[in-house]
Amino acid sequence: MDLGDRISVERGGTTYEGAVMPSRREGYVVIKLDNGYNIGFDASKSRISLLQKRQESRKIKSDMALPRREGLPQVSILSTGGTIASKVDYRTGAVTSQFSAGEIISAIPELEEIANYSARVVYQILSENMRAEYWIELANKVAREIESGAEGVIITHGTDTMMYTAAALSFMLKTPVPVVLVGSQRSSDRPSSDASMNAVCAASVAISDIAEVTVVMHGSTSDDFCTIHRGTRVRKMHTSRRDAFQSINQPPLGKVDYLSRKVETFQPYRRRGEAALELQARMEERCALVKYTPGSSPDILNYYIDKGYKGLVLEGTGLGHVASDWIEGIKRATEEGIPVVIASQCLRGRICDRVYDTGRDMLQAGAIEGADMLPEVALVKMMWLLANQPESFAALIGQPLAGEIAFSTPITV
Repeated sequence: MDLGDRISVERGGTTYEGAVMPSRREGYVVIKLDNGYNIGFDASKSRISLLQKRQESRKIKSDMALPRREGLPQVSILSTGGTIASKVDYRTGAVTSQFSAGEIISAIPELEEIANYSARVVYQILSENMRAEYWIELANKVAREIESGAEGVIITHGTDTMMYTAAALSFMLKTPVPVVLVGSQRSSDRPSSDASMNAVCAASVAISDIAEVTVVMHGSTSDDFCTIHRGTRVRKMHTSRRDAFQSINQPPLGKVDYLSRKVETFQPYRRRGEAALELQARMEERCALVKYTPGSSPDILNYYIDKGYKGLVLEGTGLGHVASDWIEGIKRATEEGIPVVIASQCLRGRICDRVYDTGRDMLQAGAIEGADMLPEVALVKMMWLLANQPESFAALIGQPLAGEIAFSTPITV
């Protein structure tokens, strides 16, 4: 009995069927049930039967194109690492980035039913190590794949900072084809991994009509569907749940049924071929996101001003407030040509600094309302605007450029 074999386990008058998964406890067998959940048994107290041997998939090199299958679209997979490209070192229990893009395809045979692929490794890192220069390189590589004929691009990425990368690509790229970021909350060799389903759903979106930068991840805790999130509207909202990603201040773009692979959309979106490829891959790295907390010193603002930062996003309370003793720091920053954009710690809802005196004083000091942008999206947009259109910053920061701002916010999201 090998990993991946399909077996039946009879225990206590009930029969369970599933695929054999790794087990850390000697004498126990773990299987993945068809509903996506996993269950373990004491092998000595169970009746186990082999139903089907695992079908071995081909091993391919990371930069090697798979043989083409007639009639299928061409999709590029760019791997940056993360949990979806990782496995557990069972000696230490730690997760490390070890798989190439090609190995991801080899491990998920269903992918080959959806498209033809080329697979390349861009980085082999966990996403906390992402930085602006990596976003720039990734945007350039995505553009090259599209120019070379890719009909869709999948980017495998760690989940912790995926929303930053998705936002960065959304501003740097105007794409005529789908660009899909996908990851997993649990590594591919864990019994409860979400990697396979997420990858299959991402491939389904990559050949769809949604020509935007999106994030595709589990939509529930079961293996039933994935949600399609706009790249500037998504946030990781739980540390470990498989359905951790949610669209904020806007319903998701759509969903993908895992079994049928049908893509269903809920929101307007840019369609395939509707726009020509545009690339503006520059970022001003000297920007900061500052979270206001009660009693914190306004010297925090002076630190960034004195260090030569070019822009600041303040994550204020409620409608977008900081203490009154911070207002002088905001005024100093704006007078020295450093834009200050206000976002809310509440995440859901929108900024309105005209309700209370403090907010009005902040606006008088030169602060700019961030509408209903997520704080991290406001930061990334600031970095992009200051590098590409600094003279138009004040006019564009409050305008929707990649679906990051709406002029009304639904009360149900």
